[in-house]
Amino acid sequence: MNGDVAGGGDTPSWRALWRVFGRIGLLSFGGPAAQIALMQAELVERTRWLSQAHFLRALSLCMLLPGPEAMQLATYAGWRLRGVAGGLLGGALFVLPGAAVIAALAGIYLAYGTQPGVQAAFTGVKAAVIVIVVQALRNVARRALTGPLALGLAAFAFLALFVFALPYPLVIAVAAAIGALRPAEAAAPAAPPARANTGATLALWGTLWAAPLILVWLLDADFLLQVGLFFSRLAAVTFGGAYAVLAYMSQEIVQEYGWIETGQMIDALGLAETTPGPLILVTQFVAMLAGHAQGGASGAVAAGLIALWVTFVPCFLWIFLAGPFLDAIAARPRVAAALQGITAAVVGVILNLSLWFALHVLFDSGVPGLGTLDPVAAALTLLAGAWLLGLRRSLPETLALCAGAALAVWALGGSLG
Repeated sequence: MNGDVAGGGDTPSWRALWRVFGRIGLLSFGGPAAQIALMQAELVERTRWLSQAHFLRALSLCMLLPGPEAMQLATYAGWRLRGVAGGLLGGALFVLPGAAVIAALAGIYLAYGTQPGVQAAFTGVKAAVIVIVVQALRNVARRALTGPLALGLAAFAFLALFVFALPYPLVIAVAAAIGALRPAEAAAPAAPPARANTGATLALWGTLWAAPLILVWLLDADFLLQVGLFFSRLAAVTFGGAYAVLAYMSQEIVQEYGWIETGQMIDALGLAETTPGPLILVTQFVAMLAGHAQGGASGAVAAGLIALWVTFVPCFLWIFLAGPFLDAIAARPRVAAALQGITAAVVGVILNLSLWFALHVLFDSGVPGLGTLDPVAAALTLLAGAWLLGLRRSLPETLALCAGAALAVWALGGSLG
């Protein structure tokens, strides 16, 4: 382990890995920043299994890859410590607790989501989601908008999506290409990559990724095949975090496929914010709602499992492919410049998402105007903004406060929606 593992290169026991990565998975609330801070505390400061420098290089690699960077960082750490089996353990323990909670929440939502009191509570959740996305927009903008080019890329991404409805993958590709074309400093010679069997890794994990798609194709399960193909495509373009791809996912699922309604999509995001693990677990929730509409409880389970599989199996593929080349990738400034271009464009992408959510929550049928404004939803949004952004309280508190306030309005006979 070249001194990155504590004890002069000693390999941690499986029992220790289960304990540490299990704790990370159960406590990984609050989004990527909080999750990465938790891993820093556990893997660098407390156990000293990774050096600070190696941890930061690994984080940079994970930010270059599609998919949730915190989950991929846990996978990389496990792989670095105990090989492929360790990577599987680290990644699985990061995802599975949240996936179990999401499955339970989806079941409760499907059983009781149409009850008037539950719908009232979700009016508050939707209002809070607007502010949560605005907070994400602010945080990304502070880091990404570092100059005129970054501002231009953010504006390009917003206009391309909101005004011209261009495909999200195309927007990301253009931003990466423009970023990579910037003048770059000469790279320092990179160390030779660790021994890696790239072909075998690609064949194995590519086969695992495709396996459920082939199965449902053979079974003529057209809807499940559509689910698998859509979320597989999503897994390949999830750059910039879950918020960046949510607008693309929402518009495709609601407008193109018609699997769920806009309100359900916003409810899904609100519930996903309350669970441990990566926010992209919202894909499992959405797939379960869509599957239930097509085939009842069994359809919900099947669609949720396929979405979960094709969302996270690619994460293992990216890490096991790229992990051995960490130092070589880190030495390429044009790769870093392409990432900066994507990050700048993500600001425009999240702005598009913010407006899309706000229009559908605050106005009837998503059409802005004084006659279509929902005053209760507007008041709840202001309450969420004051609580989350003004007082800087936590996301779970904000969601609970707004849901409770909406319930109180409903109980008193107020109009919601």
